[in-house]
Amino acid sequence: MPDDNNTIVSQLAELVAGIARQSTDTDAGLQELVDSGAEHVTGCQYAGITLADAGQGVTNVIATHQYAADLDAAQERYREGPFLAATWEHHVMHVADLSADERWPRFQQFALEHTPIRSVLSYELFVDGGTIAALNLYAEQPHTFTQESIELGGIFATHVALAWSMMRRTDQFRSALASRDIIGQAKGVVMERFSIDAVEAFELLTRLSQESNRKLIDLAEALIESEHPLKRRHRQH
Repeated sequence: MPDDNNTIVSQLAELVAGIARQSTDTDAGLQELVDSGAEHVTGCQYAGITLADAGQGVTNVIATHQYAADLDAAQERYREGPFLAATWEHHVMHVADLSADERWPRFQQFALEHTPIRSVLSYELFVDGGTIAALNLYAEQPHTFTQESIELGGIFATHVALAWSMMRRTDQFRSALASRDIIGQAKGVVMERFSIDAVEAFELLTRLSQESNRKLIDLAEALIESEHPLKRRHRQH
């Protein structure tokens, strides 16, 4: 790999490490990464991350330009396109000239009529249950992406997947802490109302959760809302 590409890979690794250290907001971190990809992958002008969920369809997560979001919307509408092919059929999908590639006719027609995009690279990022994600790189001229671009884009996609995984774990940890705090407040309400200790209060909440078929966190939030409605609304705002 040329020295310039080695430098880019090193910078990308530092960027991922910095995001992990700073506990960056997931959207902000992903935006920083796709901006870097659009800037450093040879020939790339625009970049975006796409998510497909069995229940929610195809959505654009982050994009450097509206073109990327529009193409994701087209893939959602027509259920075809390079992103879906990359995640469902191949790990990497390279479209050298969209005007000549007829694998996805409805997507192709939309792209040619509504965007100047002619070259596409799509990389599978991860598959998690019924959810799949991909990194997409775009250029306006056909035959823009060289073999070097494809290799560098693959390295970039690996780093994006790693960074996203770290940020998702951080989000889950923060969510768990927030849930623990809410359940703790609900326990306090039950302890005060029924003059019982913490263990008995938690057992009572757990039993109510099972009997009502509601998640414990939902039950706790409802209990806090009923006990302190003004306080709860204030915290949400």
